[in-house]
Amino acid sequence: MVALVTSGCGQKDSTEAAAPAVAGPRTLELTAGDNMKYNITTLEAKPGERITVVLTNIGTQPKEVMGHNWILLKAGSDSEAFSKAATLAKDTEYFPAALSDQVIAHIQLLGPRKSGEVTFNAPTTPGQYPFLCSFPAHFQVGMKGVLIVK
Repeated sequence: MVALVTSGCGQKDSTEAAAPAVAGPRTLELTAGDNMKYNITTLEAKPGERITVVLTNIGTQPKEVMGHNWILLKAGSDSEAFSKAATLAKDTEYFPAALSDQVIAHIQLLGPRKSGEVTFNAPTTPGQYPFLCSFPAHFQVGMKGVLIVK
């Protein structure tokens, strides 16, 4: 009788449900092209949600004349001032290191037909968080948007 009770120890019953899979980050895919626009300018997230943003440069012009990046700033940041500072940061691919404390997440400058991504937790405070491309003049012609946390 003891053999019957212990014979199944350590074995998983085939009728047991598998443990639920841990959900990965939600992926948001953006494109940017030679028209200097993101295809999506409003993103939404829940407070603290794990997100992966994927940016694909669908343009054909060289990175040196039409590179694109994605920079998410803290709520209340001055996007225009950030963009102006970025124009002076050619050596760091238009990412102004002196203003990095305003950045929540960013994707590096991408050339044509290249993709980049960043995974981060959305801010826990509901609100509007601006994002932009910091390549010279792109912000000024409308390459910007907002992440709405609600």
